[in-house]
Amino acid sequence: MGRAAARSAAPAPDPGDEVVLTVLGCDGSWPGPGGAGSGYLVRVGGTILLLDAGPGTFAVLQTLIEPSEVDAVVISHHHTDHWTDLYAMETQARFGGRRSPLPVYAPARVAERADPERTPLLEWHEVTHGSRAGIGEASCAFHRTDHAEETLAVRIDGGGRALGYSADTGPEWFPEVLGSGLDLLLCEATYTAEHEGTARHLSGRQSGAAARAAGAQRLVITHRWPTVDARAVAEEAEAAFGGPVEQAAIGKEFTL
Repeated sequence: MGRAAARSAAPAPDPGDEVVLTVLGCDGSWPGPGGAGSGYLVRVGGTILLLDAGPGTFAVLQTLIEPSEVDAVVISHHHTDHWTDLYAMETQARFGGRRSPLPVYAPARVAERADPERTPLLEWHEVTHGSRAGIGEASCAFHRTDHAEETLAVRIDGGGRALGYSADTGPEWFPEVLGSGLDLLLCEATYTAEHEGTARHLSGRQSGAAARAAGAQRLVITHRWPTVDARAVAEEAEAAFGGPVEQAAIGKEFTL
């Protein structure tokens, strides 16, 4: 009896140590019907990050948390499907009572396009290839990808876990540069193999092969063009990865 009571009282894992990824939007290049551009809520212990802020993501964010709870925003690059909801976030911050500016970590081109004079409640921090940033309980490392101008993949470490995000990239970038021990790789898979070479993006086949070469424990594919069949992309990715592949969808949550 006493021994049983002692076993039941054993402490459970502290959920504060978890890294939790929640999809706010995952459509590639343009939002499909009812969809949203790239955007992900990342909780690292008590730190809350927004990873990209494409069109439609701010509306989804508000169904999950109060916007003032976001500690910082990380933007991968200047293409509009990855950042334009920063305008909505900044406007809400000004009129919604945010007490301090919202830090934004992004390549220089993003700030240029957003125009800091128009966004006074955003506090811009320029990052580039090789940059590192400590944001609360999260540690972020940035690496340039194979995409237009400066696009940055990011590795987020915290709580003994590691999340990798490819951002947008073509096949000349390899997630191994994010380092070993990736518990989850969030990797673009924009289309199927028949489209390879038509744009600087990855097919499902290429995404799966890249994740396998990097030794990622889990692969979540994202950034699919709304006109491309989701099942076909996932089947390609699974065949190349050599195991189950999860697909991003609005509201879907992944715990590392």
